[in-house]
Amino acid sequence: MDNKKRFAIQAVASLLQNADFRGFFKGGVSQLSTKSVCVPGLNCYSCPGAVGACPVGSLQNALSSYRFRLPYYVCGLLIFFGILLGRAVCGFLCPFGFLQDLIYKIPFFKKIKTFRGDKTLRFLKYFILIFGVIVLPLFIKLTPVFCKYLCPSGTLAGLLLAFSDTRVFSLFGSRFMWKACILGCIILVSVIIFRPFCKYLCPLGAFYSLFNRVSAVRLSVDKEKCTSCKACYRACDMNVDPSVSPDHLECIRCGKCVSACPENALNYKSFISKKNPGHQE
Repeated sequence: MDNKKRFAIQAVASLLQNADFRGFFKGGVSQLSTKSVCVPGLNCYSCPGAVGACPVGSLQNALSSYRFRLPYYVCGLLIFFGILLGRAVCGFLCPFGFLQDLIYKIPFFKKIKTFRGDKTLRFLKYFILIFGVIVLPLFIKLTPVFCKYLCPSGTLAGLLLAFSDTRVFSLFGSRFMWKACILGCIILVSVIIFRPFCKYLCPLGAFYSLFNRVSAVRLSVDKEKCTSCKACYRACDMNVDPSVSPDHLECIRCGKCVSACPENALNYKSFISKKNPGHQE
């Protein structure tokens, strides 16, 4: 897919998820009834314009409540998004992913595609998903650990809220300063590394990655056309080789590999499509 088209989809998706523009001018958190529904991407409930709830925050609030009840609705919605889109949610619908894409476009003398320890660090997001989002909130009541201590989207929402109502600045304490440092580091690193939060820290991306091999939106490689030229690998900012693993856990379905392939061997493929013997999924 053309990068301009993807960016347009990302921009529209981000605007739609934050379409209550009154909050940006009046200050305060939107109280729309639609906020009982989770959006697919990482978009904080407390953002002044948010029209939906963050699935990570909703899951943690349910798990950390005094009266534990399995959040069937949130879990069901996350599984639905996962089966339907997999990590295409990251590539097209996540506002914080879109922010990182925009920052990465800032010119810099050298962009870093990989480094020693890159592959190991990518497991960190699964650790955060298991312990930061699920296990610790179960045992530490009323403490959504990821949202409270790590989430950069929540910090950004707090800053937007403060700029729309300057009285909020006086409420910021040491914990917010800690989270602001995390956000600042992610923003700075995003200039030289493509989507560092998505690669190393995002629990939502970790969850959706588990569905990449079975989701409705997938990639398919035609082995009869593929010449193993590795143009797709060189184009991939997530360091995936689609000619070998078209449904890799790290693939966000951005479509750069599809555009880069000189033989048109890579294509998007639905699970309901008829299979060709020469295709690998």
